[in-house]
Amino acid sequence: MSSHQSGAMYESSPLVYSCIDKSTHNSGTRYESLPLTYSCTDLSSHQSGAMHESSPVVIHRVYMTHVGDELHHSGWNICSSCHDDASKSRNKLVLPSLVSDRVYIVDTSEARQPKLHKVIETKEIHEFDVGTLHTTHCLASGEIMISTLGDKHGNAKGDFVLIDSETFKVKGVWTRDSKLAKFGYDFWYQPYHDVMISSEWGVPKSFKKGFIPEDTSNPDMYGRSLNIFAWKDHRLVQTIDLGEEGIAPLEIRFLHDPKEAQGYVGCAVNSNVFRFYKKDDGTYDAELVIDIPAKKVEGWIGPTLIGFTSDILLSLDDKFLYMSNWFHGDIRQYDITDRRHPKLVGQLFLGGLILKGGAIKVIHDEELKEQPEPVFVKGRRLNSSPQMLQLSLDGKRLYVTSSMFSPWDKEFFPDVKQLGSWLLKIDVNTDEGGLTLDNNFLVDFGAEPEGPALAHEMRYPGGDCTSDIWLVKDEDK
Repeated sequence: MSSHQSGAMYESSPLVYSCIDKSTHNSGTRYESLPLTYSCTDLSSHQSGAMHESSPVVIHRVYMTHVGDELHHSGWNICSSCHDDASKSRNKLVLPSLVSDRVYIVDTSEARQPKLHKVIETKEIHEFDVGTLHTTHCLASGEIMISTLGDKHGNAKGDFVLIDSETFKVKGVWTRDSKLAKFGYDFWYQPYHDVMISSEWGVPKSFKKGFIPEDTSNPDMYGRSLNIFAWKDHRLVQTIDLGEEGIAPLEIRFLHDPKEAQGYVGCAVNSNVFRFYKKDDGTYDAELVIDIPAKKVEGWIGPTLIGFTSDILLSLDDKFLYMSNWFHGDIRQYDITDRRHPKLVGQLFLGGLILKGGAIKVIHDEELKEQPEPVFVKGRRLNSSPQMLQLSLDGKRLYVTSSMFSPWDKEFFPDVKQLGSWLLKIDVNTDEGGLTLDNNFLVDFGAEPEGPALAHEMRYPGGDCTSDIWLVKDEDK
């Protein structure tokens, strides 16, 4: 990947930062939230002069200022797109809130003892009639850009807010036209091709209440499109309707090679992955390349159970795609060297709704001969299901957490109220493919000192496979 090596990242510290919802369960009936926290987890232990990834521990916690923010995704003040500016330093983690619309800035200058640096209050965001904050990316301009899913009242509205990376003052919205995306969620940009593409979830004031199945078939409630923007002009120029197979296209990933004009997006509701690509005429199109079959079941709200693809990511060398199916409970690894024909090379079940002995009985399965067995790690039975993924830069360690979004967690996996969530490590075969659970690695967020916590996105201090976007060197343009 010589075309983007110049924006180097370093796994200089065996640390990972996690966004977690800090909560306790009171008297078995009322679910009370404490202030949200941000945790720093050491993925290694020092023993006999050697470092081992077998005993991870939470070494520090940073408490947010309010209850109910719902920290979800996160990003950096500076990333690889600013690598040529020696005055810039990746030392502030940006934590937007999906519910309160606050943005927390955490100073990570002391990597093992991060501290709260600044809070951008809700009113500063709402001044520009945007809300429900999601994905954070830094820009080569020195600005921070955060995608927004709605207006300040919770109606659907796909837009992007800009924040100064030094003062953390909200500067306004990125778009320069009245034509906006109908819905918002994730985004990724490739300046070499003058393009940014965003994805869609749904109407915030609806999905924040919980998962409403009938809403998913309503195109005014759930998105099913990719939105193509001209990067230099900040304008929406094309919308790709993915149809019924593409309802709720969530995580979107361009290939890391900045000269590539293609990538993948995971669509939650019908458990699919689409490949998007640039055509000869300069417009974009998409094709279905992975389709996870639903399972015929009994004991569920309907006769079939979808996989619910909630996260995807690409290895840094663009060789493998990883995906999590939050309802079915599995993580999959696909070889994508043939970009149009991903090949399944690894699969692992870590919880989910179809475990043997559970309330749901599978009566027909196109893939499995029997329902998966429950999984135990260090004596703890895995509740909930694999959700967010993060991959080491060498591609050999895949980390996974189990919380999707707290109202949905409580709806589908109610025992999170008592048990919280977890963080696991999976060893990856980067040659032929294959996934192996590390049975000695567990961060149990159900054992937090102030009660169970729900862990979502993870970040490496030096950047990772989903935080950074590379630019082409000037001499390569």
